Amino acid sequence: MKAIVSGYCRIRHPRHFFAGDDSIVDDFSYFSTKVKIGRCCHIASGCTIAGGIRRTFRIGDYSSVSSGAKIWCTSDDFARDVVTLIPQDAADRPEHVKKHLITGDVSMGRFTAVGANAVVMPGNDIPEGTVIGALSFVPAFSKLKPWSVYAGVPIRLVRKRDKANVLKQAAVIQNALRAGKKR
Repeated sequence: MKAIVSGYCRIRHPRHFFAGDDSIVDDFSYFSTKVKIGRCCHIASGCTIAGGIRRTFRIGDYSSVSSGAKIWCTSDDFARDVVTLIPQDAADRPEHVKKHLITGDVSMGRFTAVGANAVVMPGNDIPEGTVIGALSFVPAFSKLKPWSVYAGVPIRLVRKRDKANVLKQAAVIQNALRAGKKR
């Protein structure tokens, strides 16, 4: 099945938006970065993935972002810079005015998830198998371990994730997809 992307999403750079087979992007999500969504992924309703065309958000196969989550690839430095939009005629790039932008691509490996209403700041690499709990805050450039569960404000390691069981479940999905193609 080809990806399903709701017509009620706002995608600022459609030429730089890719969604893999068997993935779904729900209503009222907003994207202002380059986006690469893997296979069998779900971006739930009301998500924001933002940070501008110079940044990229990647999510690996069999992963999800739950409703209301916010993923930032660029953020203002609220303590040291003006917090506003920069008009086109004021500067070619915001970096000419804002000297302390917090910026970095965000990537999520395979078998990852971000829970409902969680916030992920710039420069984060959520490694394979790692999940972020609902209502959690992931500070910029955090160091996360694979196959782990994190939660809290700011996040803390809660426990290891059951890698063997997750991979077994993924194999069932993969086998079903292969069987469907043979028909």
